[in-house]
Amino acid sequence: MIEQLVVVGGGVMGRGIAYTGAVSGFHVKLVDKYEQVLQSARQEIEELFAGAVQRNKLTLEEAASAKERLSYHSDLEDSVQAADLVIEAVTEKLDLKKQIFEMLDRHAPAHGLLVSNTSTLSPTEIGSFTRRPDKVMAMHFFNPAYKMKLIELVRGLETSDETVRLIQLVAGRMNKETVTINEFPGFVTSRMSALVGNEAFYMLMEGVGTPEEIDKAIKLGLNYPMGPLELADLVGLDARLNNLRYLHQTLGEKYRPCPLLVKYVQAGRLGRKTGRGVYEYGKKE
Repeated sequence: MIEQLVVVGGGVMGRGIAYTGAVSGFHVKLVDKYEQVLQSARQEIEELFAGAVQRNKLTLEEAASAKERLSYHSDLEDSVQAADLVIEAVTEKLDLKKQIFEMLDRHAPAHGLLVSNTSTLSPTEIGSFTRRPDKVMAMHFFNPAYKMKLIELVRGLETSDETVRLIQLVAGRMNKETVTINEFPGFVTSRMSALVGNEAFYMLMEGVGTPEEIDKAIKLGLNYPMGPLELADLVGLDARLNNLRYLHQTLGEKYRPCPLLVKYVQAGRLGRKTGRGVYEYGKKE
């Protein structure tokens, strides 16, 4: 049984996954090398617990118990010594993931499963950084992880059936639905989301409509819960650009990043996390 969970990366996705794991009964360690990131994550997670109690999603006792199961750490090597499952949730940069998975392979126990929250990168290649590629796959959560119902599970070439089965059980314990797919660049959801988001930037660049008009048309006309430009600001324009560049390289011309998106990232307009992207948010969040 998987009980000891380690989440690597204290950013938006990592803290959401850690909260979800703790609420679902797992013992969770959230790891980030930057103390200020851990402090920010702790504060946000405390707010999530308080909100859940206020909305009667959790009782005071359930929230207190979940908080006891969640701890915060800066030492990755020490934190994974007893991990049954490690979920990596850092920036979509292959070199960084290579460093992390090589370290995880050295220090996590032999039975430990190592998964990446990547939305586009190859779990086969990530698995090749370890001596246990049969225990590596992608476990793609969606933002916010504690609300979104789906986890996209992506098998690498060497991923074993047993690894898939165990990760499906973990997702089920988190009260999530899953789709299990074979690896191909961009998987299912990222390929579609990148196309829609990139086309929205082209429409904005071409003057088809304002950001508000484009997002409203997509939300009400196509029944999307969030407009593509709003979503880009939420996930980060830099992250969206990185994904598009990877998909352009692997899948071809239709994923060429819109020049306006490139310009926004060059200007430091990265979305909610910097206070300004397509929209302005008044302050850094």
